[in-house]
Amino acid sequence: MPYRWSAPPQGAENEITLTLWPHRSLPRRGFAAFVLATFALICIPLLALLGTVLLWGMLPFLLLAVGGIWWALESTYRSAQLSEVLTLGPDEVRLRRVEATGATREWQCNRYWARVAMHATGGPVAHYVTLAGNGREVEIGAFLSEDERKALYGDLCRALPAAQAG
Repeated sequence: MPYRWSAPPQGAENEITLTLWPHRSLPRRGFAAFVLATFALICIPLLALLGTVLLWGMLPFLLLAVGGIWWALESTYRSAQLSEVLTLGPDEVRLRRVEATGATREWQCNRYWARVAMHATGGPVAHYVTLAGNGREVEIGAFLSEDERKALYGDLCRALPAAQAG
């Protein structure tokens, strides 16, 4: 699961934290292997052109293709740097979202009034999970898959009453 519950930090025994991040199906090592394999496969047709002037005509376009693949994959890694941190404290619930651009958005609410809801339809994605309280409703985990959002909803339903009982 691309989210993790963490133990309370020292001195904050009644506080638990949930960290969410987008799933990466291609790790950095796989990224390097894919770009290298693409480069090797693109160079196979160039073997027939070794020693000819045509090699120098084809080479820039093939390098441009590999560079484009690298740039596209790298941009998906940059866009996946967003994260969400939900902190369930003894008195309040705080959600902090760090966008891929570095911008942050924060929401907080008294823990007694915080409610979790799942919208099976009508949201930007199926099984849209939101937190409500303090006059606002905010999304959480919209970048997760549908099954992961369902699991997150169950975890949040179990965690919020536990935070309220603390």
